[in-house]
Amino acid sequence: MFKGGMAGMMQKAKQMQEDMETVQKEIKSLSCEGIAASGALKVEMNGDFQVTDIAIDESLFSDKEMLEDLLIMAINDASSKINKISKDKMKNVTGGLNLPF
Repeated sequence: MFKGGMAGMMQKAKQMQEDMETVQKEIKSLSCEGIAASGALKVEMNGDFQVTDIAIDESLFSDKEMLEDLLIMAINDASSKINKISKDKMKNVTGGLNLPF
């Protein structure tokens, strides 16, 4: 009844762990762009949620408070994209199980 059951489960668990490590490396190498003000402000973020580049159109420099709000929006946009891609990639590996990564 259990012939090969435990060994098969251990092999599947090992494969899942290897697949998760591969996906985690892929996620770290991601790069997503967050946009605000119809593209006048762009933020580039990597898979570790670190901002790697910011591009700001000069027309936004005149209003400091608005620029601060737009920066937050663009960073949140990029972060949201990284998060969604990460969840989708991990879902493929875990078969839909909600495991932390």
